[in-house]
Amino acid sequence: MNTSRTRSPSDGAAPATTGTAAARRRSPLDLLMNSGLGKMLRGIGVAPRQDSGESLLDLADALLSLRGRASGPALASAFFDLYEASDLEARQDFLGKIHDLHPADAKAIDKAIAKWTEKRDEASALALNAASKSPSRRLINQLNLAPQGTQRLIGLREDLLAVPRTATTPGLMALDRDLENAFTAWFNAGFLELRRIGWDSSAQLLERIIRYEAVHQIQGWDDLRRRVEPVDRRCYGFFHPQMRDDPLIFVEVALTPQIPGAIHQIISEERETIDPREANCAIFYSISNCQVGLKGIPFGNHLIKRVVGLLKEELPHLKTFATLSPVPGFAKWLGKEQAADAPVPGARDLRQLAARYLVHGKGKSNEPADPVARFHLGNGARLEAVHANADLSANGQKQSHGVMVNYLYELADIEANVFALTELGTVATSKPVLALLEPEPAPKKGKAAKDAVAA
Repeated sequence: MNTSRTRSPSDGAAPATTGTAAARRRSPLDLLMNSGLGKMLRGIGVAPRQDSGESLLDLADALLSLRGRASGPALASAFFDLYEASDLEARQDFLGKIHDLHPADAKAIDKAIAKWTEKRDEASALALNAASKSPSRRLINQLNLAPQGTQRLIGLREDLLAVPRTATTPGLMALDRDLENAFTAWFNAGFLELRRIGWDSSAQLLERIIRYEAVHQIQGWDDLRRRVEPVDRRCYGFFHPQMRDDPLIFVEVALTPQIPGAIHQIISEERETIDPREANCAIFYSISNCQVGLKGIPFGNHLIKRVVGLLKEELPHLKTFATLSPVPGFAKWLGKEQAADAPVPGARDLRQLAARYLVHGKGKSNEPADPVARFHLGNGARLEAVHANADLSANGQKQSHGVMVNYLYELADIEANVFALTELGTVATSKPVLALLEPEPAPKKGKAAKDAVAA
């Protein structure tokens, strides 16, 4: 066995400079231009500049000018190596310029329109579609050829979404639309794999579950084990074929005898495990989107419906499918409704105010103002119950003063509930919630009041 090693300064001699160490100190751009691919780029007149932002634009130009696809994966990989080695400012500078530097080809579109107007056949329709395709979308398709290209593009969009709103330009918005359209096609629910995540899953995957949990923070490995190992607990995630151990979204499920009214009933260390055959309810108590760069891509509604189908197959005796959900916009809304120094209302008043917020609070397009309500009600669920003192964590107190709610998925009513919400603006609610919206009865007076007290 070769036991020689490069000596460090502490060995009393200058460190040896190996070829590998020297290569590490060279930039990805230097490595690229000294490779066979660099020679090919020089052959077609591409000589990336030393400024990382400018050289990224040069590599993007080269990708868009390629006639054949043989060099595409290598060049796309070189682009990402340089992109990921650049600082955030250089990356966002590139993103802000690339769409404007490659606008749609107006002449080609006009020519294709004239051909379509003249012939109106399949060939002219295809030519028009090709001419109108955004160069940015073509670049996205080329970059996807790189190793782990899809995942790296998600990271690229995460950088784009991190641009301050005040610095957003029409070019950035157009590039974002192209990325979102590409991801919507690539991450179609029909292409995704639904997998159960258990204590026997890979350590890498379980570490990511701890990191990605966005609703009820997982307090280390013991807490995670309590959520995925017991027989009355389930965790399911959607995975893309190119991201085998990196979930797109996951949901945590509790099998319970009845619908719970507080999160500690589900995640407490002291709770008792039950036999799944004794459970009547499947409670979705946490849904976490994992990839910031996939914002706007609808996974959650497909995930819930797929998991409901899976659970009904495994445990056909389950009758109730519901959530125990946070109300993340409630405290902010209540702060606007009350005086700045107003105390937090009592439990009964909190429930009434939360019911009013969830049923009547509206945002854009007359949709429910609360994002979690918008998600579940938009999927056809019914607002079933409102609970005070249901989340005593610091985050629960901050975002909703401890209020949580149940949304009930009654499969036979889903379509009617969606229609009522989208067409009429009406939130499907249970009788107990409707009762919270009714005004308190006026106090009785005179003899009737005395008789009531005596009774």
